[in-house]
Amino acid sequence: MTKTDVTFDSAGIALAGHLYVPDGPAQGPRPAIVVGHPGSGVKEQAAGLYARRLAERGFITLAFDAAYQGESGGEPRGLEDPAHRVEDLKAAVSFLTTRTEVDADRIGALGICASGGYVLPATAGDHRIKAVGTVSAVDIARHFRLGPDGTQDPAVFQGMLDAAAQARTARARGEKPTVMPLFPDTVEQARALGGDYGAEGFEYYCTPRAQHPRSAKFLDWTSIDKMATFDAFAPIPLIGSRPLLMIVGTRAVTSWLTVEAFQRAIGPKQIHWIDGASHNDLYDKKQYVDPAVETLTGFFTENLGTVGSPAHAR
Repeated sequence: MTKTDVTFDSAGIALAGHLYVPDGPAQGPRPAIVVGHPGSGVKEQAAGLYARRLAERGFITLAFDAAYQGESGGEPRGLEDPAHRVEDLKAAVSFLTTRTEVDADRIGALGICASGGYVLPATAGDHRIKAVGTVSAVDIARHFRLGPDGTQDPAVFQGMLDAAAQARTARARGEKPTVMPLFPDTVEQARALGGDYGAEGFEYYCTPRAQHPRSAKFLDWTSIDKMATFDAFAPIPLIGSRPLLMIVGTRAVTSWLTVEAFQRAIGPKQIHWIDGASHNDLYDKKQYVDPAVETLTGFFTENLGTVGSPAHAR
């Protein structure tokens, strides 16, 4: 498996990606999978892990940094723009269609966490995506509006909207607005604020377990009002007859989001539970990632085919 640094355009913003190509001769163009990263993540973390593992199983894969994040371009930094995140995924598909080693008729998409939400409207609106998978899927807008477990006091998000409005006003006046920190200073503080889910997020992003210098530790406050009216799940019926696989841990507090999305799908669909896994466990823990990758491999092989062979379903 060979990893190559690539760049491609997404609505005028240069995105940085890693293209993974299986080693060895191929009898023809290969099927390919676009892999999106979690919110605040970068291509070197969970997305890169899944991209590499799927490339080892014969797929060309592309992990990339979202606009405004990681090595990709765009200002302000740390902006989480749901509409542009969806556009990024479509742009990644467009990039793959230009590669001679890729079969443009056999492209799939995989989203992890926030990208697990974004790949759903991306697939709904882009018929070039023939099959879609998710891991620990989250509609980031619901996550912020309702909380990871769906029980958040509505006043919390209203307070975030107040801060977003103040940031817009500050920028209009030529001032530098504050940013929204995503993590506290210690894992103990993270646990006090967000329970086990908060502590696990801190351990992944802020400790040697998986921290990366380009992984965002903050959001531009205008991300919040962009999320306010976004709905990753509304377009799901437009996916139609294209197959959907959703992988989720039995201990994930966010599992209700996967269930809600799954219920809206009208075509071939499968929900696969990983016993004992939390939301973040599926990012990198071998005992949970291994069965997830095996399930994804079977799903994409069935629906995109193998090297030199047609897909069984389009």
